[in-house]
Amino acid sequence: MNWLHEIAYFFGGAFLTNALPHLVAGLQGKPFQSPFAHPPGQGLSTSRTNALWGAANVALAWLLLGKIGAFDIRAPLDAGAAFAGGFILAVLMSQRFGRFNGGNSPSGDKAP
Repeated sequence: MNWLHEIAYFFGGAFLTNALPHLVAGLQGKPFQSPFAHPPGQGLSTSRTNALWGAANVALAWLLLGKIGAFDIRAPLDAGAAFAGGFILAVLMSQRFGRFNGGNSPSGDKAP
């Protein structure tokens, strides 16, 4: 077992998780934060930008999960690495972007 493969699977899971909100925003035709907004990660990008960024994240996840080593979703170490990458990114990003979208407050108040 090559531990570098597990690192690739960790980041593959993170990219796959990151693709979800961008693809959903793009499909809904709604603006959403992206690294291409001004300021990056705070301003809103167009739905097209988010759809393209989501697709790029899926492509990177595919490369990391499907083309490095022999990723097996049934293998606990492989699946665990991908899940950990996705889970950690989800928790960190929910905190970071919750302040813009009201997710850090039980009442849904957005930061100014």
